[in-house]
Amino acid sequence: MLEYKKNFIRFMVESGVLLFGEFTLKSGRVAPYFINTGKYGTGKQIARLGEYYAECYLAHKIEADTLVGPAYKGIPLAVSTAIALAKDHGVDVGYSFDRKEIKDHGEGGLFVGKPLKDGDRVCLIEDVMTSGKALREILPKLREEANVTVTAMIISVDRQERGTGENSAVQEALEEFGVHVHAIVTMEDIIEAIEEGVIEGREYLPAMKAYRARYGA
Repeated sequence: MLEYKKNFIRFMVESGVLLFGEFTLKSGRVAPYFINTGKYGTGKQIARLGEYYAECYLAHKIEADTLVGPAYKGIPLAVSTAIALAKDHGVDVGYSFDRKEIKDHGEGGLFVGKPLKDGDRVCLIEDVMTSGKALREILPKLREEANVTVTAMIISVDRQERGTGENSAVQEALEEFGVHVHAIVTMEDIIEAIEEGVIEGREYLPAMKAYRARYGA
């Protein structure tokens, strides 16, 4: 496992974002772990998050002119990722995010940040992907704004779970929209991190592997 992945898993645990136990999800499934990205809330945490997203961006050799963070959770992620790419790696990309409603005064428009134009390559920045709802909402907005190409999407964790069908939301994004979704870490990475002693939680391994066998995609 790459070092930045190990560090990110430690970071999630330290931040109280990655929890182990017994959790009933919206789907009704009872999971042995839970990811609550709402626990991030400090300047130091969002700065570190941007660094991990930047590492993922570079590791997958993504090429983009603009990072787009769907409102609302994607906004600070896109901004912090753009800062990390410029400050730590000398990669200067634009950032943009959508409004929930089109502004009809001032500069107007639906997007804030670097203006999107025909031919631009866009990388979407989000926290997690469960059903692909955020992707389905942002794509029509992008197409209304300009004829852009979505080269990739980065999320923090791929749960690698089946949705309504046999495939995960990440797999469906590629099949339905042609968008490659890259996660900083996956559920398999988290299991491996426990096995290797990167984080504690060996007592949860049987339940996690059973859950993966039952619901994994």
